[in-house]
Amino acid sequence: MGSPVESDPVIRRALLAVHDKTGLVELARALERASVELLATSGTHAFLAQGGIRARPAEELTGIGSWFAGRIKTLHPGLLGGILAPRTKEGVAELSAHGLLPIDLVVVNLYPFEAHWKAEPGSSNHEEFIDVGGVTLLRAAAKNHDFVAAVSSPTQYEGVTEELAAHGGRLSGETRRTLAMKAFERTADYDGVIAAALGPTSSGSLAMPQELTLRREPAQLRYGENPHQKAAIYRWDVSERDPLGHPEFELIKGEALSYTNLLDLDTALGIVSEFERPAAAITKHANPCGAASAETAAEALARAVATDPVARYGCAIALNRTLTAEDAEPLRGVFVDLLAAPAFETDALERLTARPKIKLVRIAPFPAGAARWELRSAVGRVLLEQVDQRILLPGDLRQVTRAAASERDLAALSFAWKVVRHARSNAIVLADGSATVGIGAGQPVRLRSVELAIGVAGERARGSVLASDAFFPFADGVEAAGTAGVRAILQPGGSIRDAEVIAAADRHGIAMYCTGWRVFRH
Repeated sequence: MGSPVESDPVIRRALLAVHDKTGLVELARALERASVELLATSGTHAFLAQGGIRARPAEELTGIGSWFAGRIKTLHPGLLGGILAPRTKEGVAELSAHGLLPIDLVVVNLYPFEAHWKAEPGSSNHEEFIDVGGVTLLRAAAKNHDFVAAVSSPTQYEGVTEELAAHGGRLSGETRRTLAMKAFERTADYDGVIAAALGPTSSGSLAMPQELTLRREPAQLRYGENPHQKAAIYRWDVSERDPLGHPEFELIKGEALSYTNLLDLDTALGIVSEFERPAAAITKHANPCGAASAETAAEALARAVATDPVARYGCAIALNRTLTAEDAEPLRGVFVDLLAAPAFETDALERLTARPKIKLVRIAPFPAGAARWELRSAVGRVLLEQVDQRILLPGDLRQVTRAAASERDLAALSFAWKVVRHARSNAIVLADGSATVGIGAGQPVRLRSVELAIGVAGERARGSVLASDAFFPFADGVEAAGTAGVRAILQPGGSIRDAEVIAAADRHGIAMYCTGWRVFRH
């Protein structure tokens, strides 16, 4: 908060109209101690009376009580005039001429439309839960912040009352301006949620919005991609039905996260969210370098970290299960920068917190089956796209070679396909059962990605299966896979050289299947 000066107005009269009564009695008592006259709307007035707080009914200033089942109570010059009037000589004279009282502090929190929408997403009466009067009061007070303070959240009560007590009932211009900004942010968010709730849908999911409103989060980043670059976290806050899929996260151990920590976490979280069984994903530089799904989290972790012992150094790891001390055993001797899980049992926390540099993040997987969007920037614009969640069905597989894959290899191909779409293009994943043995990604030439994956796998490439995020433009990648002993390949197909690619697979006895659709991730 700021430091008031003599020219800052003294707070003499406050209007209280809140849905969330948290801290209200304490606030009212603090205002009474500061000799502030209290006005309160009906529900707030009754609550204060129960707490032994005397307040003047706001209806005394409007003379209209409650109209249309409460739709109109505060939309009246008796209140709005006292809030919006400038405290100039002319403004004070006009207040007096109209018999209005100046209101210096407006305390409002809105009816929680977000909670209703979340609880009853299919409801046909969303409109009945839209707060109009509260939004109007907040906007009026925020507009006139040179003279009036707009308090829009119980989290602001303590700072406001402390400043009033310390400075003779005054709030600084800086404080009033900050409160006004917060009030406008709140009403903007509120309107955004309502617009999303009333907006059209597309193919059973939310349509692309006409506008996005981003809000900075309190979590701090140490720096951007490099220490000399500043960075911050923003989110589009539109309740739990938010298609950007914001899972709440908490850093429970370690120093502040970095920009790259979040990129790595996003990739790892996306992978483990693909699986119903316990799963673990290892990432470095926003690319997977190991993933596995198994009967237990410990087995998934062990198989994931075994993929690439070199690349995993200083990695980020995500799991889709609560972590126990036993589950963490495969991490013994592995340098992990960040470890994320939906929860950590006490014994696991005790063991992991002994590591001096590890960051532990509590975060749940993305909701299964929920449509999500993702944002990125390019050429000074923000790009929005639906997250790739298309499910590979058995009917999507078109066998194009003489050899057919076994049931085990088909299951391994399905696993590899779920992982490959989280790697940067061009992407190749080699898998053995439900674990990766080699990953090659981010190369402009697909052959190089194949060679990278084979190099990581070594002897484990023999008998493995391969998933490619897009078609093979030449037969060279298949030739390299065949020489390494790859047994089956899953790829989109569609190259002008498909015949050559399929012929190469046949020469090596590889079972090849095409999906007809690609899974690029740039």
